[in-house]
Amino acid sequence: MHDRVQSFLHYMSAERGASRNTIDAYRNDLSGFVGFAGEQDGSEADLTPACIDRELVTAYIGWLGERSYAPSTIARKVAALKSFCGFLLDHGDLAANPTAAIDSPRAPKPVPKPLTTQEVDTLLRQPSTAETPEAIRDAAMLELMYATGMRVTELVSVNVDSVHLEPRPGWVRCIGKGEKERTIPVYERALEAVERYLDEGRPKLLKNRPQLALFVNRRGERLTRQGFWLILKGYASKAGIDAHVTPHTLRHSFATHMLRGGASVRDVQELLGHANVSTTQIYTQLADGHLREVYEQVHPRAR
Repeated sequence: MHDRVQSFLHYMSAERGASRNTIDAYRNDLSGFVGFAGEQDGSEADLTPACIDRELVTAYIGWLGERSYAPSTIARKVAALKSFCGFLLDHGDLAANPTAAIDSPRAPKPVPKPLTTQEVDTLLRQPSTAETPEAIRDAAMLELMYATGMRVTELVSVNVDSVHLEPRPGWVRCIGKGEKERTIPVYERALEAVERYLDEGRPKLLKNRPQLALFVNRRGERLTRQGFWLILKGYASKAGIDAHVTPHTLRHSFATHMLRGGASVRDVQELLGHANVSTTQIYTQLADGHLREVYEQVHPRAR
């Protein structure tokens, strides 16, 4: 079996261009599988590709779980085995792929770290230190993103006619994933920032050029998500925020702060445009962590 592993590693390196680190990971993961298979069948020396069947693969995954490997590690090892079996099948060493019907364990998504409300306040104040059309635009963008929790692609896709400033409280119409439309309320401070941008900032950026987009660059074109990311990165650095701030950080912060403020998971799901509530529930871990901190600080028997 070891010779087939070597052939696979050579193929991944020469034909697929895999990096040295990837090859080393494959080698370690497949060596572990071969060792396990050898213990089941008596000897590694006697192993052939034909020994790999669904029963062996299932037993291997169970064995990995018993050894308390992290889910992400198990997922990586199973993915390596799937690739190896696919290689064996393509080269005629297997009649069928025993891993085809086996789902790889999913590594849990890391819980996003939101900004604190103080950090958000500091970040959103940064554009106000200048009076340029770009700064006025940036203030409106940051306020609107935190007000709505929109994805960055949704934010830069907003057109002027999607924002309704009157009657107060205003709202924005957003087109999300799957072309699903949702309406999101907008707090007064964000509405005022957008209103000022429409009156003072946007006309100077457009210079009478026709444009449907709400947020435009200095050439009068729709701002891109990459452009917004660079703008946000600059303000985060200026604000002295050490955390790695991305456009999604504001979305995470919006969701977490809403939950901590008492909004239901279903309400936040609707505001974020999540198809499944399970996607929204990741934020409850952050909100629950905050509640635990408060509980430990104020409960007389917890101190």
